[in-house]
Amino acid sequence: MLRHLDIRDMLIIDRLELSFQPGLNVLTGETGAGKSILLDSLGFVLGWRGRADLVRSGAAQGEVVAEFDLPEGHPARAVLVEAGWSDSDELILRRINTPEGRKTAWVNDRRASGEILRALSDVLVELHGQQDDRGLLDPKNHRAMLDEFGGLGEARAKVAKAWRKRADCDKALRAAEQRLAEMKDEEDFLRHAVAELDKLSPEPGEEAELDAKRRLMQGAEKMREDVAQAIAALGLNGAEGALGDAQRWLDGVVDQAEGRLELPLAALERALVELGEAQAGVASFAERLEFNPAELEMVEERLFALRGLARKHNILADDLAGLSETLSTRLAALDGGEAEISDLRATLNAADEAYRSAAEALSEKRKKAAKRLDKAMAAELAPLKMERAVFETRFEEAMPGPDGIDAVTFTVATNLGAPAGPLNRIASGGELSRFLLALKVCLTADASGLTMIFDEIDRGVGGATADAVGRRLASLADGGQVLVVTHSPQVAALGAHHWRVAKSVEKGTTFSRVVPLSDDDRIDEVARMVSGDTITDAARDAARALLSGA
Repeated sequence: MLRHLDIRDMLIIDRLELSFQPGLNVLTGETGAGKSILLDSLGFVLGWRGRADLVRSGAAQGEVVAEFDLPEGHPARAVLVEAGWSDSDELILRRINTPEGRKTAWVNDRRASGEILRALSDVLVELHGQQDDRGLLDPKNHRAMLDEFGGLGEARAKVAKAWRKRADCDKALRAAEQRLAEMKDEEDFLRHAVAELDKLSPEPGEEAELDAKRRLMQGAEKMREDVAQAIAALGLNGAEGALGDAQRWLDGVVDQAEGRLELPLAALERALVELGEAQAGVASFAERLEFNPAELEMVEERLFALRGLARKHNILADDLAGLSETLSTRLAALDGGEAEISDLRATLNAADEAYRSAAEALSEKRKKAAKRLDKAMAAELAPLKMERAVFETRFEEAMPGPDGIDAVTFTVATNLGAPAGPLNRIASGGELSRFLLALKVCLTADASGLTMIFDEIDRGVGGATADAVGRRLASLADGGQVLVVTHSPQVAALGAHHWRVAKSVEKGTTFSRVVPLSDDDRIDEVARMVSGDTITDAARDAARALLSGA
């Protein structure tokens, strides 16, 4: 419930404090007195998007503070907790605006964004006027309104989830089809390149090994002669024989040398061992120099094939093995692409069927909810002197989407036998006010702790019809809070609490003032609404009659 509203330096309001009460609160006053400024100011603190030039001329900033009581279980508590605020019985919204348009907001003395304000406002206040700025007249909103009336949030969420899954499956299928199409464009290249690489079967490091082997073979003939001479020089007729003779000669005199030849003999022994290793290594190398001349041709042929294929693909020869693996993988994907697409199509068909099933179930629930809404509207229209009017929720098939397969439109027929049509085209101004009031009552029947504001909802009606509208507003306010801006004396007389909005000029500056009315003041105000500027005794008598009938 809105408990208090404090407005400073907003348009023609310099300072205004209002304390609201439960029940039906009415605000009256002449046209242009500033009633709309109150709503603009309240909308500003609630984060609604509205006019930008709200700051009073000459003021450094405008400020609005709104205080709400939050009973246990009020949905605003959940919004606060989800946004990181502590749960509280009291909610204080404060927002300032500078002449340059800079806005700053606080929720319970903590800085808050406009998004948080709007989230809170959705569960705190419902504003409605004949121009339906909240969208009751727009058929685009009717489906969501019907879902809310029918409590179909869970079924609608199921449809949205099924739609997202279907969209994901469709996206995956399209991507696979595109990949397959792109691969088919290079199918001939892939098959030829993979076959060529498979035939060559390159290995990493193979080029360097072949190149070294080729150089060795090319220089083998000259090296064989030198190696043969080296073998001869190291053998029995060379170094090995000479070292052996030296060893034998020294062995013959070592006993007479008194130990002086032991070290030389040990060194000679080591030399013979090293010589043996050298002979073995040279002999092994000599064996490698023995090859079939055709082998050189084979080595060169493979080396040139590797290098040629590397140039063809503009990569290093050592990268051919990796390329072969990559292209083989792409070719395998191409060969398996049709199977993948077939599987994806089956998955999409299953997702489409699941979506269709959920959407049709939601559609059936909507039609049942529509019957309940039409019945509820009939019950609401009768007390508003529109017992002959017919409200009907109509369905048409819509393009499938996250909200289902239904297009929903609220239609009315104002007289028996008259064709039905959209609310804003069929109903007159007074009829439209009553239709919207009835619709508002039906759609908010389950709303808890919501402050409802009606801005001149009674425009275009008078007499008994205005009295019927006022009584429905009073009934709606029973156990809750309704604020009504009205020009109807019948509606004003039914208010539990009454404020008058008046405009005055002080020292050349225009100000708007709002004052609570006593019982005597209410007589004069209702009388003014009955007779105009000149309040007659007859008007006062009429006002007393209206007020006593309340």
